[in-house]
Amino acid sequence: MARSMGWLYFGEMKYLLALLLCTVLFIAAGCSGGDSPNSDTGSVSTEQFNKEIAAGVVLVDFWAPWCPPCRRQGPIVDDVAEKAKAYGKVIKLNVDDEPAVASKYGIRSIPTLIIFKDGEIQKQFQGLTDASTLIAAMKAAG
Repeated sequence: MARSMGWLYFGEMKYLLALLLCTVLFIAAGCSGGDSPNSDTGSVSTEQFNKEIAAGVVLVDFWAPWCPPCRRQGPIVDDVAEKAKAYGKVIKLNVDDEPAVASKYGIRSIPTLIIFKDGEIQKQFQGLTDASTLIAAMKAAG
């Protein structure tokens, strides 16, 4: 009886170790990609942000490099920047580097995407948002 309980304990430990390994791999996979040195759309400073949103339609991606959903949103935002040139500009703002701007616009979770027109908020999205939704919103704001 004692021997069978030992094997049961060993089996549970293998399960827990496998679960831990899967969790680590999942987190590591979520942290790859996104806003990379190859990104076409770089982050802006507070001063640049204020200039960019002052005129026209601008999609702003509020993000942080440590945020896995933000890093998955990054390539989508880059795609929107390429496809929506006719409708407006796309910029990214790192909330860790520019906390005052994030606070001003009440950013509590990231990624948050805001579409501005002539400095005024037109539409806001929280969480992962697909390219077609963002492009349609930019087009509607124009």
